[in-house]
This record gives sequence, C-alpha cells and structure tokens, in this order.
Amino acid sequence: MDRVLAVLAALPPVAVLALVFLLPALESSTLLGLFVPGETAVLVGGVVAHLGGLPLWAVIVVAAAGACLGDQVGYLLGRRYGPAVLARAPAVARRHLDLDRARRLVATRGAAAVVIGRWVAVLRVLVPLFSGASGMSRSTFGWANVAGGSVWATTVVLLGYLGSASYRYLEHELGIGTHVLLALLVVGALLALWRHHRRRRPTGPAR
Repeated sequence: MDRVLAVLAALPPVAVLALVFLLPALESSTLLGLFVPGETAVLVGGVVAHLGGLPLWAVIVVAAAGACLGDQVGYLLGRRYGPAVLARAPAVARRHLDLDRARRLVATRGAAAVVIGRWVAVLRVLVPLFSGASGMSRSTFGWANVAGGSVWATTVVLLGYLGSASYRYLEHELGIGTHVLLALLVVGALLALWRHHRRRRPTGPAR
C-alpha cells in the first residue's frame, strides 16, 4: 500500500489535477462513465492531497469544475439530440443502462434528480442527457448541476483525503498492515459477488 501511495505522490501535480478534472468531465459528455467512474480520479486526488502533493482546496475546485462541465455538456447533448445519443454507446454498455429509472427520476424529481443522480455512477451519465431531452430549462439545470457537482466533489475528495489519513493512522498506531487491509477488501468483494448472485437467482413459480 505504501508503494502505491508513493507512486501517486510522485506523479506531477499537473498530471493528477488533469485526471481529477478530465475523468468527471468525460463521464456524461462522452459516456466514459459507463466504463470508468469519475470518482476514481477524484479519490486519488484526495489521497495525493493528504500526502502533501497538492492543496486540498485545489483538488476540490478542479473536481467540481470537471463534474459540472461534463454534466453541462451532457445536458446540451440531450437537448440537441435527445436520448438517441445513447445509441453511440457500445452494445455491452447499453445492456446495463437503466434508462427507465433515469427517465422516471427526471420526470418525477426535476432539478432534484440532477443532484440525486450525481451519486450513482450510471445515473451520472444518464440524468444530464434526459434532463436536456425533457426540456428542463438551462437555468434550472445549471444551478442544480453546480450544487450537486460541488457537494459531490467535496465529499469524494474528502473521502480520499481522510481515507488515506485513517490508513496511515491505523498502520502506525495499531499495527494493522497491508495484508489485513487486503483481506478485508477480498472479503468485501466476495460478499458483493454473493449478494449479486442471490439477486440474479431465478425465483420459482408463484404458488
């Protein structure tokens, strides 16, 4: 773990900030979020900030700017082309899109859907598109986008920052090493796979 953190800290600050900006910006505007969630780079930015490679405020500002710009482009694409823009996504990705959920969320929640959708990876891609396609006004989407993107970016950066701090504290003070942390990650992954298998298990005929 220390080696991974050392590699992250050794990256040029400009490169880290570029990733923190680009991944959230490309999520909705290019449908990249269907494959690589934007919080990946934002969490890394928080970790690097804790290691002293970047100011915490700079990571938050850049992450928020990327998130808001990407969703604004997604909104404009939806306004111009409608949900048909999703036809450009690979077939493998389209099979995992919850289009009905995103459409219902925008129809029932309006501007609140922009803030709520920010916290779910697939909805982050779909909600801006459906917001534009639904005819939501630019001003309504704009303030909801800025509010949701700012809160999301601040929270995710702080999670990376505090997560790095917690790991170092536990390792130094309690003697919890990398192997224990890896074991916990493996157990968590196995539980997630088990739950996913149970949800997909076909149910018997109703009596």
